[in-house]
Amino acid sequence: MSPRLHRPAASRGRTRTDWLDSRHAFSFGHYYDPQWLGFGPLRVLNEDRVAPGAGFPPHSHANMEILTWVLSGTLAHRDNAGGSGSIRPGELQRMSAGHGIEHSEFNAASDAPVHFLQIWLQPDRSNTPPGYAQRAFAPEALAGRWCLLAAPCAMADAVGAIGLRQDARLYAARLIAGQAVEHAVAAGRRAWLQVARGELECGGLTLGAGDGLGVSGRDELRIAAHGEAEVMLFDLP
Repeated sequence: MSPRLHRPAASRGRTRTDWLDSRHAFSFGHYYDPQWLGFGPLRVLNEDRVAPGAGFPPHSHANMEILTWVLSGTLAHRDNAGGSGSIRPGELQRMSAGHGIEHSEFNAASDAPVHFLQIWLQPDRSNTPPGYAQRAFAPEALAGRWCLLAAPCAMADAVGAIGLRQDARLYAARLIAGQAVEHAVAAGRRAWLQVARGELECGGLTLGAGDGLGVSGRDELRIAAHGEAEVMLFDLP
């Protein structure tokens, strides 16, 4: 078994304002921890809750693959190229910031918060044209098994996933009590497991909502649910 790095939910960094409650698995914004600067090309993994009608004002990004996975509610966005839209549960959006893009994100509802994961991956190339992609995944595609949400651009269309400018793969699964999924981490690769909700067990370790687990090198992961749960897995170089 390769070394495993546990990141308990309660140990994450936090940003809290009157409209935002954000938990940071890795250093982000004003939260800095030299022990948690990222995991391979995975640089940001924030769990955000945004109050009704509120959101992030226009801000810029460059040279980052930014993924958004909504757990509940609806997140709307606009960019300085005239693009706009909404992201709902079961939909993954990728924004390739490339050589630079300005956008805003906000809760599209006036009566309920939006709860989502914001994920940043460092791309394998710099200063490319910005771009968006968004795809909906049917609930049955995630039920009791891994669903490949994102993969390198060269293979994404063939497997029904969103393309990434990085040799990374993002999977998600929704489990009920007694169900389990497995993942083999290849030599020279690493994996990050993130519990979006519920409670799981992996290698004798109980993981709750918001917990993360990093694995470096060859390993066999078996993730078993204690009850209803949703889990994401990043297979990374």
